[in-house]
Amino acid sequence: MENFEVEYIGKDLEAMDFAENYHRWILDLFKPYIGKDIVEVGAGTGSFSQLLLETKPETLRLIEPSEMFIALSENLSGSNGTAKVDFFRNIFTQVADEISTGSQPDTLIYINVLEHIEDDIRELETVHRTLADHGRVCIFVPSMPMLFSEFDKRIGHFRRYTKKELVKKCEAAGFKIRVARYFDFLGILPWLVKYRMMRSLTMESGAVRLYDRVAVPLIRPIENILQPPIGKNLLVVAEKV
Repeated sequence: MENFEVEYIGKDLEAMDFAENYHRWILDLFKPYIGKDIVEVGAGTGSFSQLLLETKPETLRLIEPSEMFIALSENLSGSNGTAKVDFFRNIFTQVADEISTGSQPDTLIYINVLEHIEDDIRELETVHRTLADHGRVCIFVPSMPMLFSEFDKRIGHFRRYTKKELVKKCEAAGFKIRVARYFDFLGILPWLVKYRMMRSLTMESGAVRLYDRVAVPLIRPIENILQPPIGKNLLVVAEKV
């Protein structure tokens, strides 16, 4: 097996496989900007990848450096549909040249991944080089540095972003911002109480499942009409120019 450096420890616990309403909300916001040749960086076990297949891409290339690669390849290898699915057990900067050879992707997806990468500026520069002209990178990250906790550190976060910070880094890498919005205003208080005030180091699956089934269907239509001024997460779409 090829040696590689794992720069992040895997998917955030807050984006667990069964949080389907949460994932679909993210996907629906990204969907107008997703093309036919998609690369998902840090695909985890493939829960979001399965949803990406519903957009009917021609190719879907999945990158995952951690041990979750085994489950990813098992879960997606037999996927139905016409998309050609390829797997890379590595970090993106190590396979970017291979991916861009022949056919440059039109879409790169980062769901709760960029915060795990220490040199995120280099990562974005590599993304810009890899994408086809007018290709887009869709980024979803934790936001609000004031919420940064020991739990963030434990699951491998280097940072929580502000909108200004992520926009500035994308623009410095050569991108034009198409979308930049906060996400999940309601989730700020539970995170603040549990992880900043109570200093919890765990995330219980039952609580995540309850939030996904009860809270997300309530807050999604509100945030779709009135974008919140702050949020627990941040969603950005940037285009190569």
